[in-house]
Amino acid sequence: MNKPVEQAVLLADIGGTNARFALLCGGVITGVARLRVANYPTVQAAIADYLRDHSGGVSPRAALLAVAGNVQNGRCVMTNSPWVIDAAELRAAFAIPHIDVINDFEAVAWSLTRIPDASLRKVGGGEPIATAPKFALGPGTGLGMAGNVPTSHGRSILDSEGGHATLAGINAREDAVIGLLRDKYGHVSAERALSGGGLENLYAALATLDGKKLPARTASEITSAGVAGHCPTCREALDLFCALLGSVAGNLALILGAKGGIYIAGGIVHHIADHLAQSQFRERFEDKGRFRGYLQAIPTWLVLAKDVAFIGLQELAEQRRL
Repeated sequence: MNKPVEQAVLLADIGGTNARFALLCGGVITGVARLRVANYPTVQAAIADYLRDHSGGVSPRAALLAVAGNVQNGRCVMTNSPWVIDAAELRAAFAIPHIDVINDFEAVAWSLTRIPDASLRKVGGGEPIATAPKFALGPGTGLGMAGNVPTSHGRSILDSEGGHATLAGINAREDAVIGLLRDKYGHVSAERALSGGGLENLYAALATLDGKKLPARTASEITSAGVAGHCPTCREALDLFCALLGSVAGNLALILGAKGGIYIAGGIVHHIADHLAQSQFRERFEDKGRFRGYLQAIPTWLVLAKDVAFIGLQELAEQRRL
């Protein structure tokens, strides 16, 4: 490390299954480690284990934790694990004077100005306007969304629960799929289709509409069979997923004036990048009637960086001069 640990910033990217930790020292991210959440009763136990292995138990001077969940006043009760991440409790437990807990997609939004070009894949559009808002959305366990907006003092993050906005179709087939999801859930949000569970919903709904008795499949299985073309229903589900993602992304670009670009992140993207780039995604992004020309100018990118949360947390640390 370039500086002693007590001058470092602890970074964490915490999901329901895995928690990744790293130390930011002198502008360099080091000591990246992945711990399984199920192996630790609390986040405190996981942090203590990480610091023992990577810093001799010495506490850093600050910590930034990105968490896959709803954060209120520096506290997040995880929905898929027993962990409770509370900034005040962690400050007391580790004598770290500055700890921030943010939503994981806020960290993605912070990364948008510094993701390396090699970790981005452009899918249509023109050049971004540097002073305009950027927006990220990402299908994974859920559908995360957040914006990166210019202000007179730099850039600020606009957190969002847009994944729970109502989903709309553009043709009879899509309306029929959404109708089946409405029968099951009542309100059909974008997340009901654009997430791992959402892809499973699309597959099941298409099978029902076609009167097919197909085996239940996980999102990973649907993706693999769809990309390979081994299952027509899996392929249609994957195509529909990409098309709906384009429609939702185009709506966000219009609503937010995101002329800085739309970034598609999330774990699913890594597995379908080639398919998505050749799908109806971009056509549906632009298919907004009289505003097609407006959207044709806005670039869309696939975010291929697997450490995007750490990139964002590093940017946040520098913004706050930690």
